[in-house]
This record gives sequence, C-alpha cells and structure tokens, in this order.
Amino acid sequence: MDVQIYNVLNSQPTLILALAIAVMLYILSKGADILVDNAVSLSIHWGVPKMIIGATIVSLGTTLPEATVSVLAALKGNPDLALGNAIGSIIADTGLIIGLAALLGTLPVDRIIVKRQGRIQLAAGFLLAIVCLPFLSRNNGNISQMVGLLFIALLIIYIYFSIRWTRNPLSINSPDPSHANNNTSSSVLVEEKGPLIVQIAKLFGGILLVIASSKILIPSVEITAVRIGIPQSIIAATLVALGTSLPELVTAISAVRKGHGELAVGNIVGADILNVLFVVGSAAAVTSGGLDVPIDFYKLQIPTMLIILFVFRIFTRGKNEKITKLEGSVLLSIYITYIVLNYTWL
Repeated sequence: MDVQIYNVLNSQPTLILALAIAVMLYILSKGADILVDNAVSLSIHWGVPKMIIGATIVSLGTTLPEATVSVLAALKGNPDLALGNAIGSIIADTGLIIGLAALLGTLPVDRIIVKRQGRIQLAAGFLLAIVCLPFLSRNNGNISQMVGLLFIALLIIYIYFSIRWTRNPLSINSPDPSHANNNTSSSVLVEEKGPLIVQIAKLFGGILLVIASSKILIPSVEITAVRIGIPQSIIAATLVALGTSLPELVTAISAVRKGHGELAVGNIVGADILNVLFVVGSAAAVTSGGLDVPIDFYKLQIPTMLIILFVFRIFTRGKNEKITKLEGSVLLSIYITYIVLNYTWL
C-alpha cells in the first residue's frame, strides 16, 4: 500500500504535492484534536487518569504504523528494518517527542502511575536488549519466534493489569487536573461529547485520521524534498525516521497545546512498551526464523535506547512532578546526537 501511495504521489506535479501537504497537515491537526478531546472525555467519563488512557488506548492506536511496518518488513525478509523501526521509534518517541513537548508546554507526571508504567517501560527496554544479545558462538543475536509469542503474551498481561490498575483508588484519586473540577462540570463535558459509544468512535476516528494523513503527508514531503534538491541522506535521517512516529508527535503537541500534558506522557510511555511487546513481538511471531539482530545495533541503536529510557526514568522521578524544559532539552539533545552518529559512523 505504501509503495502504491508513493507511486501515485510521485506522478503528480509539485504544485499538487504542495496542496496535498497543506491539506494533510490540516487533517493531521484536526485528527489529533479529535483524538485528544475524546481521550480526555473518556478519562472523565470512566474516572480514569488521562495518563492511563494515553498509555493504553491512545498508544495502541498510534503504535499501529510501527507494528504494520515491522510485520511487513519481517515477512519480506528484512528483519533489521523491523527491529530498527521499533528501536528507532522508542528513541524518537522518548527523545524527540517528549523533548519537543516539554519545550512547548507543561508535561505533568503522575507519580503513582509513572511508578508502575515507568517500571514496565524501562523493564521492556532492558528485556529487548537482553533477548537481542548473541548467545553461544553466534556472531549476532536472534529474537526467535518463541520470544515473539512470549512478548505477545506479556502484552496481553500488560493491558489486563493496566485496566485493573484503573480500579485502584490510589490511581483514580491521584493528582489530575481533569478531576479538579466539580462533578457538574465533568458531567457537562461528557454530555457535550455525546454518548459513550460516540466518544469511543470519535477517538478511533481521530486515530484513523492521524495515521491516514501521515501515510500521505510523509511521502509527499519526501518527493517534494527530492525535487528541490535536498540530499537523500538528510531525508532519510529526518522524514523517514519521523514517519512512523508522527502520530505520537502530533498527539503529544495537541495534548500539550490543550493543557493535557499528562496524556502526552502516558502516550509515549505506553508507545515505548508497545514498541517492544507489540511491534517486536508481532514481527518476530510471524516469522519462523525470528528476527536477526544486525551486529551494528550493539554499537549505537541498543545503547542509545537504554540510555534515553534510563534518563527519561530519572526525569519522571523528579521532585517537581513534571518534565521541565531543561530536561526536555536533554532528551532532545540525546536524540539529535543519535541522528548525527548514525550518519557519522556509516
């Protein structure tokens, strides 16, 4: 499907591509607004912190592009692309997206939820690093089909406990700006969004708009960039790397702009967990030979993933209960350094 979209767009004149970029940017922003508004509405309706909604429902939707790309890559015999997409997305989500969101607005941190979800996020990253290690006399590691199935099982357990934790009074009563209003104002907001089934439909509609517009926007920008003479290496390091993480990016920016930074944090924490359990797990599970780990991944990709997850974990445990602009700058700097080293070490 992506190849077909690229071919159709490549046959269009540059003026049409420019128009497509403008239209897709508009649809992308509107889709993100719908997604955030209804995610917040559901959190109020269910009495669940916005960070939990972001870490489960929203992150499941926005992680679909990574899962699709990785599974297709694995089936086509490109395991390094499948694994690289997952690890690269974790680095981009935690470094680029949280970094930018912290610079653009406030990112509150719910200590109780981050204590739980954050531990799983960090543990998932270390688990992925461990299963990637070469054992015995192999020159490179391999994530077997059995490990992929184990990851899928862990994903189901993670979702189960995430739902169960929402019933914990400590989670429900944790500091959350959406619960600061009185019951009347909360019920009005839910009524304004319509019945529960309509809210859920709008939420997934927003996710669909974000993903679909991203699928057209990225290749349109890429083709236009090539035509105006931007080098392919720069395009690969920016647009292609950003492509599958764009849903998380626009969702985070929209959430911060609307004053729901905790939803953005929850989305990224959940997306990092799902990139391991859902993306890598499903890609390994559909191939009998599993996913081979390129030897180069041990030099940069895997160490960067662990470093950025560890730094993010430290920042979420800060006394001020938010990701500060300085901390966002540090995360963003790690991501930029990672991108530079990718092309310096080629």
